[in-house]
Amino acid sequence: MELENKSIIITGTSSGIGAAAATLFAAEGANVILGARRSAELEAVASKIREAGGTAVFLEGDVKDEGYAAALVDLALKEFGRLDGAFNNAGIVGAMEPIPDMGIGNWNEVLTVNLTAAFLAAKAQIPVMKKTGGGSIVFTSSFVGFSNAGMPGMGAYAASKAGLNGLVQSLASDHAAESIRAHALMPGGTITPAGGEGNPDVLAFIAGLHPMKRMADAREIAQAALFLLSDRASFMTGSPTIVDGGMSIRLT
Repeated sequence: MELENKSIIITGTSSGIGAAAATLFAAEGANVILGARRSAELEAVASKIREAGGTAVFLEGDVKDEGYAAALVDLALKEFGRLDGAFNNAGIVGAMEPIPDMGIGNWNEVLTVNLTAAFLAAKAQIPVMKKTGGGSIVFTSSFVGFSNAGMPGMGAYAASKAGLNGLVQSLASDHAAESIRAHALMPGGTITPAGGEGNPDVLAFIAGLHPMKRMADAREIAQAALFLLSDRASFMTGSPTIVDGGMSIRLT
């Protein structure tokens, strides 16, 4: 029970890594607060957790909305009286095209969802953690935008994730003495709807890029997030946590 009695916010929980993390964290004793845009999927994940004996509440909303970040924190306090951690996992890839061909709308959307939303989440979560003695915040980043991993057509995505890595380092530096840890989790290719799930050709191509010659299961990435949120990672903050099947080895 690595997260017993800890209250953890998880965003992007309607599917993929977020749904896997929600199920895993609850099984490890956490009270989970689930966030995503799709209410039916959120309710399904919460119901699955409750049927297994776990504790889950959820709130539909958009991570781009500053009020939503605050509302998730308020829900954690209302239901469980505290906030011990967060897995800020929601993100998008956006349109994959060279920068000269990219519309400003796509650029703004990717930067807002992947980077500005992380700022909003930290802004809402950290003051509450300070009052209750600390906590751990994990942000889903990527090997793209790190370790010289330039990928064609992913300028907006790479910029957002590189910016996120810098934000996490700043958060770690600012709040380490307050017992608040910040982590950038960098998955490799993962079998999720965003990763081409259901398309064998896409999956085979992405798997072949990895030295392990396979993609991650969403639960494998959730396990890494679990470690960073747990007390086992009590002396870790700010450093990138790469869970990419060896992809960064090939690219450096």
